[in-house]
Amino acid sequence: MEIIKDLPEVFEEFAEQRKNSFLGVKKLKDAGVPVIGSYCTYFPQEIATAMGAASVSLCSTSDETIAVAEKDLPKNLCPLIKSSYGFAITDKCPFFYFSDVVVGETTCDGKKKMYEYMSEFKDVYIMELPNTQREDALILWKNEIIRFKEYLEKKFDITITEDAIREAIKINNDVRRSLKNMYEVMKNDPAPIKGQNLFKVFYGSTFKFDKKAIPAEVDALVAKINQEYAEGKMEEKKPRILITGCPIGGATEKVIRAVEDNGGIVVTYESCSGAKSIDKLVDEDNPDVYDALARRYLNIGCSVMTPNPNRLELLGRLIDEYKVDGVVEMTLQACHTYNVETRAIRKFVNEEKNIPYISVETDYSQADVGQLNTRIAAFIEML
Repeated sequence: MEIIKDLPEVFEEFAEQRKNSFLGVKKLKDAGVPVIGSYCTYFPQEIATAMGAASVSLCSTSDETIAVAEKDLPKNLCPLIKSSYGFAITDKCPFFYFSDVVVGETTCDGKKKMYEYMSEFKDVYIMELPNTQREDALILWKNEIIRFKEYLEKKFDITITEDAIREAIKINNDVRRSLKNMYEVMKNDPAPIKGQNLFKVFYGSTFKFDKKAIPAEVDALVAKINQEYAEGKMEEKKPRILITGCPIGGATEKVIRAVEDNGGIVVTYESCSGAKSIDKLVDEDNPDVYDALARRYLNIGCSVMTPNPNRLELLGRLIDEYKVDGVVEMTLQACHTYNVETRAIRKFVNEEKNIPYISVETDYSQADVGQLNTRIAAFIEML
């Protein structure tokens, strides 16, 4: 096996992957490879993989373009939506610029209306996501996946076969398995690495276009971490924190830093930039590939679902398996579904799991870093 580089170097390479893939996406376009941009964990990646397209997460994690977005959008809108729109309309996101189609989903009212404006200057395809997980909702979502497949076939003049989708399911499941193995190194106590480095691997992996290459790379990294742990290289024993809530990345990584600069260690992320996106596999034995995809994606426990038992199930499992001492919930200003759901999460964590919980509301500016540090430091000291 190829000798892996030193861990700090590998973590930095994952952290830089987003920037490096700016050039990669242009090369793909020059080679005639279709590029499909998306914003959400509900996006069925397997359909894009099956047609030979590159799929990429679009820019939405910085306040750089929010002022421009606010010329069209209200100021009291969620920063993730404003950032997404701002990067799109200013052409400051290479992934958006090179995307042949942007796939949106009806996860929230703000996004739905933002996609209407975005469609004025970009080819935007909207998937109608049910906001419940009943069996009749499953039928609707399965039909939406088939409708999306048929749209791509017509737009790109191709045929997406069920065999190609089965192969794509295997490829994406292999990526999820390797990332789950990476996640699980944090079950060790003391933790082998910082939570910031765990996040770099997960976030960076979403910007790698060659999905088939990801498992070997991540597996080699896991082997290196386990080897060093066996040799006694590990973090100090610290209060073990789970982060839940809105997606983390870019500007909101300030919450991870606030935990780890103030005496804690983030051992797991329940959010969709963490466990939520990789916890469930697509059933490879289901003869109906569209039913298999629909079940896997509809079962994601996002706060847009009513009721939302799957979020509590995953949260409870992570708390137990990772020996979590406290839960930090990060919500974005004006993200109504997550903000309303904080009451249910607090009650579950405090009363059912009997561990401390804190909720912090933030946006994409760095103005509240001092306040975040003060509140989270006090929370960790209490543990």
